Amino acid sequence: MSPAPVPTDLLALLQKEGFAFVPAKLNRKFLEGFGLKDWAGFAESWNHLGLDRYMADGGHYRRRRYATYSIPCPPETGPDDRAPARPVIQPKPPQPHYQSRDYNPLNGDIERWFAPILPEISTHPALQATLQAAGALATELTPPERRPASWHAEVHQFRIEADTEGHGKPTPEGLHRDGVDFVFVLMVKRHNIREGETSITALDRETLLGSFTLTEPLDAALVNDHRVFHGVTPVEALAVGQPAYRDVLVVTLRHE
Repeated sequence: MSPAPVPTDLLALLQKEGFAFVPAKLNRKFLEGFGLKDWAGFAESWNHLGLDRYMADGGHYRRRRYATYSIPCPPETGPDDRAPARPVIQPKPPQPHYQSRDYNPLNGDIERWFAPILPEISTHPALQATLQAAGALATELTPPERRPASWHAEVHQFRIEADTEGHGKPTPEGLHRDGVDFVFVLMVKRHNIREGETSITALDRETLLGSFTLTEPLDAALVNDHRVFHGVTPVEALAVGQPAYRDVLVVTLRHE
């Protein structure tokens, strides 16, 4: 099966600005071109995440699962100049998540071992479609002479819960870069919360380039990690004392 085309207007926006907000309606159509199915079943898996026990601020408001994959960069053409087949995504053996303090001053410089993404979610068509789309975007945004043979993808299922006082921190490290090439954030579900605004700044961390809030399932934020900083404001419970959370899928890509 040939890969779906990447919208030229989305590529142009990312090349010009270094980031893009993609509303759910457009993103769903984009991901369906890569085989998106059973979104409801995929989203339900966020009810089965493990507690993040590595929060240096002592918080117990973040749950997550984590896995890594290899996404081959397809050749520009296939045999006989036909369109290349969709690349086969390979899961990698379990490994820790690691960031230096240069990129994560709160939780950096340690190996963090998280609960793995469940096997049935690893092969789920919604995750596979997201990885295919992310790989296609990253490949198109990278000049041919600099494209790697494959992308190293790190996948995070996040749930940020509002605490007993009604607050939760999607990015407790503040404005940051992830130390990768590209970052893709996909809204899965918001329940009983407000706020959680995404801010994008220039590399000086002061010049605001854009802001938006992921509100609908499949709303997405796409970021060139070399060009901008990003962060998300704390979320607040609408009804304190009731379950309140923000579920997102984060995929980062870097050269293998």
